[in-house]
Amino acid sequence: MTNSYKKLLTLLDSKNAVIGIIGLGYVGLPLLLRFCEEGFKVIGFDTDTSKVKALNAGGSYIKHIHSDDIKKHAKKFTATTEASKLKNADAIIICVPTPLSVTREPDMSYVEAAGRIIANVARPGQIISLESTTYPGTTKEVILPKIEEKGLKAGKDFFLVFSPEREDPGRADYTTKTTPKVVGGITKNCLTAGVALYSLIINKVVPVSSAEAAEMSKLLENIYRSVNIALVNELKMLCDRMNIDIWEVIDAAKTKPFGFQAFYPGPGLGGHCIPIDPFYLTWKAREYDFSTRFIELAGEINTNMPYYVVGKVVEALNNEGKSLKGAKVLILGIAYKKDVDDMRESPSLELIRLLKEKGAAVDYNDPFVPVAKAHGKGTAMRSVKLTTGVLKKYDCVLIATNHSAYDYGWIVENAQLVVDTRNAAKGLKKGKVVKA
Repeated sequence: MTNSYKKLLTLLDSKNAVIGIIGLGYVGLPLLLRFCEEGFKVIGFDTDTSKVKALNAGGSYIKHIHSDDIKKHAKKFTATTEASKLKNADAIIICVPTPLSVTREPDMSYVEAAGRIIANVARPGQIISLESTTYPGTTKEVILPKIEEKGLKAGKDFFLVFSPEREDPGRADYTTKTTPKVVGGITKNCLTAGVALYSLIINKVVPVSSAEAAEMSKLLENIYRSVNIALVNELKMLCDRMNIDIWEVIDAAKTKPFGFQAFYPGPGLGGHCIPIDPFYLTWKAREYDFSTRFIELAGEINTNMPYYVVGKVVEALNNEGKSLKGAKVLILGIAYKKDVDDMRESPSLELIRLLKEKGAAVDYNDPFVPVAKAHGKGTAMRSVKLTTGVLKKYDCVLIATNHSAYDYGWIVENAQLVVDTRNAAKGLKKGKVVKA
């Protein structure tokens, strides 16, 4: 047992360790607050100056995190854009994005940048944890060499783990504290240190044999959802042709108390995880001369759902004697999921693009997203206010996200035509509502 190892465990156990977090978004900010709740001093680093200013002023930029929570812990944390301040941290946790490039390959630039930051501040006695979802081997192949180039040895001088984030924005039944945490280390000492770190803030820590096993576990979680959602999306399209209500079918199937878990169709996949993570594995699998056909087929089905929805809009308007070209379409919900303000990879953005491409005039309403840019570029769109007069002026109202705030009875009553991708208008005026 090295002195660095003993010192780190002592600092963690006594709660005298300083925690550093790189990336203060949907994953990093809840972690920062959780460590503060347990009495730790935290240094939060982000390149976004607006986030740093907001936090230091006691404000939140994430809907489900209240400013009161920020203010409550203001004396325990410092938010900064100066990476050099992380040299004071005994534990550094990486919570940066892992998007796809324009060619649908892993964009590792944020992880690599975080690795360089850590290499610059690395010293004996630190534990480093990567939480960003990525392909198996990232921790060992990307982060480890950058730190060992400084002459430090993993498991002896510093301790490196992968512990995948499990945040689900807007969820109330599980919190950061109550959601079990998987941890895999580069060495046994790394794993022990990782378990010690996360046991301080998480009720249940699940150790696995390696960082690669932990990396793969996160991908499995999200691929499981992607594949099952693709399955019900495909069945939705088949049931539409067969004049069967897929939602009725799912409700009937889920009465079975074993052997079935309900998944629901929609206009496509959204969020940072499910539309992106499977492609990290398919990319890595090529290195092993392996084709992940099942995963890629699921991705193909889910990616094509906005096209299917637009086709249903065309069909619904046609039945009303109208053309999509020149039609006024209002999309309800631009966030990727119910009751959140998160637009990442939202299928609504693709729906807007496709509808405009076909000549429709498109607006949106979302109670959580007042201003939006499709795919983060172009002219900003503003959420239109919902009134009886506003609803009546659109040729079609497209329900893309089933926010609880919407009064669907009132919407259907006042809209000319409703295309519903979420079964939100279930049982309402059949002739006016088209399921998609």
